[in-house]
Amino acid sequence: MTKSLARITLNGSEKISLITNLSTMLSAGIPIIEAVNSMLEDTKGGQKIILETLHTDLMQGNRIYSSLGKFPGTFDAVTINLIRASEEAGTLETTLEDLRSHIQKEMEFVDRIRASLIYPIVIIVVFVIMLTVILIFVVPKLASVFKQLKIPLPLPTRIMIYISDIITQHTIPMVVGLVSFLGLAYYIVKRHRAALVRILTNLPLVSNLTKDIDLTRFCRNLYLLLSAGLPITTALELSQNVVIRAKTAELIKTSREMVISGKQLSEGLKTAKGYLPSIMIKLVEAGEKSGSLDKTLQEISEFLDYQVSSSLKNLTALMEPIMLVLVGLSVGGMMMAIIAPIYGLVGQIGGTG
Repeated sequence: MTKSLARITLNGSEKISLITNLSTMLSAGIPIIEAVNSMLEDTKGGQKIILETLHTDLMQGNRIYSSLGKFPGTFDAVTINLIRASEEAGTLETTLEDLRSHIQKEMEFVDRIRASLIYPIVIIVVFVIMLTVILIFVVPKLASVFKQLKIPLPLPTRIMIYISDIITQHTIPMVVGLVSFLGLAYYIVKRHRAALVRILTNLPLVSNLTKDIDLTRFCRNLYLLLSAGLPITTALELSQNVVIRAKTAELIKTSREMVISGKQLSEGLKTAKGYLPSIMIKLVEAGEKSGSLDKTLQEISEFLDYQVSSSLKNLTALMEPIMLVLVGLSVGGMMMAIIAPIYGLVGQIGGTG
């Protein structure tokens, strides 16, 4: 049963709905058992299974965090620890509201990243479809004409005819080969995901952006965990799992070790002075001195969030003309490969005349 529960997932909207409804009812003074029973009447799918499990566990005297911990596909370690800390501190309603806001911001954050990728993906898909149509329907007809006329063909034209022949005359082996390649690619990605992510996040145009994304998530999660009352060492350990880049994770690990040894978080962050923005280190230092580190981290996350949005806009604006030029050159190259033999044939006829 536990394995099947682990596979249950909710999308962002469903998770927000579940947490919002629970938070609203608890804030209104409704006991947790009654709140869960009321929510069960209007839910289905994954939400219903989660609420049924929660109801059963609560009736047996179990805590909410232990029940939700059975669904790692839906609730990550940060969420579970937040709920655990709030249950112990008696601030579950407030923490659920903060958690709802956090998930909503994370969804908006991810949506902005996805939106910036839509344009290049659409351009690539349209280009591949157009290329396939040309290779299947246009090139074979021209190839038969060229063979009948027995005219010498330039290398680009011969390459296009060769690829077209493979697609039209050896369709089944090509499909099998393509499926095998995609399967192998999927296996490699799944097996060596960390190494591939490390390579991708170090690419010139992407490295600074992924670093800012990491720092935004780190600050936002650390703020949430600290404001819920978790010790900073535990908060840092959990925040280490929300970042993408190995360098950022290593920095958080080093900072945690320094905090354990009795030093301040800002001192740990100073070990990566060239990697982190100087203003971030100074703000963290000021937050530690004033005793408002959690609020300072919230402000830093909002500032970095704005920076990421700005970087995404700039990157998208840069990618649009680059993609158009690349597609234009590719289409122009294909057209030249088709037109060049015809132009040469016309020239020969003109010269003969």
